Parts: sequence; structure tokens; C-alpha cells
Amino acid sequence: MATKPGKITVVGSGFYGSTTALRLAQYDVVGTVVLTDIVEGKPEGLALDINQSRSIEGFETEVVGVGGGSYEGTEGSDVVVVTAGLPRKPGMSRMDLIETNAGIVRSVAENVARTSPDAVVIVVSNPLDEMTALAQLATGFPTQRVMGQAGMLDTARFTDNVARELGVATSSVRTLTLGSHGDTMVPVPSRCTVDGQPLADVLAADRIAHLVDRTRNGGAEVVALLKTGSAYYAPSAAAARMAKAVIEDSGAVLPVCAWVDGEYGISGVYLGVEAEIGREGVRRVVEGDLTDDELAGLRDAAEAVRTKQADVADL
Repeated sequence: MATKPGKITVVGSGFYGSTTALRLAQYDVVGTVVLTDIVEGKPEGLALDINQSRSIEGFETEVVGVGGGSYEGTEGSDVVVVTAGLPRKPGMSRMDLIETNAGIVRSVAENVARTSPDAVVIVVSNPLDEMTALAQLATGFPTQRVMGQAGMLDTARFTDNVARELGVATSSVRTLTLGSHGDTMVPVPSRCTVDGQPLADVLAADRIAHLVDRTRNGGAEVVALLKTGSAYYAPSAAAARMAKAVIEDSGAVLPVCAWVDGEYGISGVYLGVEAEIGREGVRRVVEGDLTDDELAGLRDAAEAVRTKQADVADL
């Protein structure tokens, strides 16, 4: 029996979706987390397993599994996290998934609009920027209520890369990535610090460039090592933290894929930026100081994803 108000639905019960559901349940910020999948029995079994960990981990959120592609039980969700879609395989780019995942995301978005018309939607399916745009079109929701998870993950990867390079605690490192989730990702070294010192003061320019490149290819690095499937621990942490910020109406400023309408001189595109997150989704895009090169990179990323986002409208 749900002890708190609020419901979050996670669509897709693969590694990413089930780990996101687990993290959200352990946050204990809503009464119910619904885990759905087209496979009958899988989300139900995962939900049972997670619920049986509640007394050990000390949380009360109930996880409900819904299989067979049904959306029964998801009605009235406050947040819907869309993880449905095929993961990458070694040698595949995120763009290789576009046609297959577009059909899946469109179907999910239409069902979400029907069953949870007031929800905030967080998209994590790849290619991320394009699928976020498609989800907004398919739901018909206001742009602020549809956002994508990418910048938090890419920023976390950048932070980990810097901390490992310098042999320091991750808590002492602050980094930021903007732009697209892919080749036109824009890590922002000018906004990065280590123990409050600018990154450029503690790390040589060539090493920063190396870490930027490793961050940009962080997903492919994991995919190549796993050989089957793609990353899910760090991505699920990012998606769950975004959902938590919505539920708590926290006003946290997070790097996410959001609709940009004039900020940085860019308009009419979903793009990785910092945004203030609350109960209605994106309250506002937060503009920060960028170098000329970083701003140029962000504007290039906007144009690169703009064309692809226009293409998904017909998929």
C-alpha cells in the first residue's frame, strides 16, 4: 500500500530501466514506482524482487510491474522516464538506432499522453537529442515538460575522468558538459575546478584535451568493453536524480537536454544546457559564462542536432 503521494513510471525494464526504478524506490520520495515492459512477467518479477529488498534497505516506495506492453496502472504519473529502445552494440553509433527507436519512442509518447497527460517526461532513449524532440512532438506536451538525460551523465563521466587523472576525490572535482549527447558534445573546461582551482591551473592543456575526448566517447568505451549492451549504472543515476528534482520541486540546476529558446543566441532546438528543474519540468534555462570557443561549439552542436531533430518528425 503506497504510503506517500506521487507516482513515477519507468518505461522499459532492461538494465537501465530496472536500475532506474530501483534507485527511485530507494530515494523513497513517492508512494509508487511503476516499471513497464512489452515482455510479460519480466517487470512483475523485477518489481517483486525490489519490493523484497525494502526491509533491508529501509524504504517504503512500492514498485509495481506491468508487462505485456500495458499502461494500466501508470495512469496519472507525475514523472515518466522513457528508457525503451534498443541499446548500442560495439561499433554502432547512437545515430544507428534512430529509425528503430523512433518508432518505439513515438508509441510510448502517445501512450503517456493518453494515460498521464500532466506528466513530466524524461527521455533517455538514444539518439538522445532526437528522441527527446520526437517525444515532445508525439505527446504534444509543452516543451518544458519534456527533457532528456544526457548532460548529467556526460558531466559525471568528465568528473570521473578528471578525478582519476589527478588522483583526487570525485567530490573535489566540478565539471560541466553541454551540447549534444554524441559527437558534438561540448565539455566546458573553463567551468571546471579541482578543489576550487581552475582545471587549467592543475592540468596541462594536452591532458585536458585527452580527457575531453575520452568523455565525448565515454559511452562507446563502455559498450566496447561490455560487448553486449551499454552503460546503465551511471545513466540510471542521472535519470533518477532528474526525476527526484521534479518530484521534490527542488529548483536544482542540472545539465539536461532542454528546449532552448533564445539562450546563448540559440532558438528552437533541444540541446544540452544547464536548467533549473522543478515540478513543471524545466523552469528556465540557466545561461553561464562560456569562452568564445565553447560558445561556438555549443552553437555548432545546436545546428548539428537541429537538422536531425527536424528529420524525426516524420519517423
